[in-house]
Amino acid sequence: MKIAPFELERYFAKYEFSVEHLLCCSDCEPLGMQELVSMADEETRTMWENLTLGYTESDGLPALRQQIAALYSNMAREDVFVAAPEELIFILMNTLLEKEDHVVTTYPAYQSLYQVALSTGCTVSKWMPEYGNDGFRFDVEQLKDLLCDKTRLIVINFPHNPTGALPDGDEIRAVVELARERGIYIFSDEMYRYLEHPGTERIASVCDLYEKGISLSGMSKSFSLAGLRIGWLATSDREILGEAACFKDYTTICNSAPSEILALMGLRSKERIVSGNLELIRGNLDLLDEFFQIHETLFEWKKPNAGSVAFPGLKLKKGAADFCSGLLAEKGVLLLPSRVYGSEWQGENVRIGFGRRNMQEGLERLDVYIRENL
Repeated sequence: MKIAPFELERYFAKYEFSVEHLLCCSDCEPLGMQELVSMADEETRTMWENLTLGYTESDGLPALRQQIAALYSNMAREDVFVAAPEELIFILMNTLLEKEDHVVTTYPAYQSLYQVALSTGCTVSKWMPEYGNDGFRFDVEQLKDLLCDKTRLIVINFPHNPTGALPDGDEIRAVVELARERGIYIFSDEMYRYLEHPGTERIASVCDLYEKGISLSGMSKSFSLAGLRIGWLATSDREILGEAACFKDYTTICNSAPSEILALMGLRSKERIVSGNLELIRGNLDLLDEFFQIHETLFEWKKPNAGSVAFPGLKLKKGAADFCSGLLAEKGVLLLPSRVYGSEWQGENVRIGFGRRNMQEGLERLDVYIRENL
């Protein structure tokens, strides 16, 4: 397979580890090793201390799969398959799709959610959000219009990266019914689940709602453990998981033994980790509200209701790419311009992340840049 460059990841590869201030991170503040191990219960601490660094079970550590299954209403351990989140997207697309299948995906999107399908010979239609008084919203009627006889898969991502959009329970059930009526699979990227802001309903996971629903999640975003490279698929369709296991024999074969134990520690400390991230997000959103009120002539800002990223619009003749380039060069602050999401997105937006502790200093530098240049 030949596949197009991953624009967002190439952008981060160039700047992420050399820039002074990251204002566009999608994950929450990473946990330190000592902090995570200090949360361990007796069982996981013993597992950690006695760990041997051999091969692991290809489907994932059984205790970890059991812990993951407990996150859902209708899943058992056998309904869970563990690998790196990006690897799982690649595996799922390659096992489920055939050349000339049709795929519909929420857009803008993490590029692999549609690029792998395109590279396997599928056609892809993009379900784009509307922008109104309440911010970004995906209209289910527009999704219905995109479906056709060849539609094999609907790909959704809620809470949505980069807009923060989140449908309500009725809307997600309407998506499921559209798929069920036509026998279409749903692949649901739920990496930001548990980061719903106060007053926002948490929608059900697609794997719990639909027999052809496949939920993707992992430790990277809500659980502050991106470096573990641990994610999972959850679905009642065990045939799909069996095909995924066969494909994984040609990728990583099995997971990192230390990462699986550390992920188990993280999941058993879920409430502590997530509540800390939500507290951090709430404080940072207050900072952003204040910042965007001061600069309301330059930005279009509606506070999102879930997740750790937002996608404010830029009210400047200078495009988002030029704005981000100038900010980086002069102040050492990284924002993500909307162009990295592809040319079909016509708006001038920047992705801003608000799950990190150093947001105040980054915003101060952004404020100085604006005052000096605009």
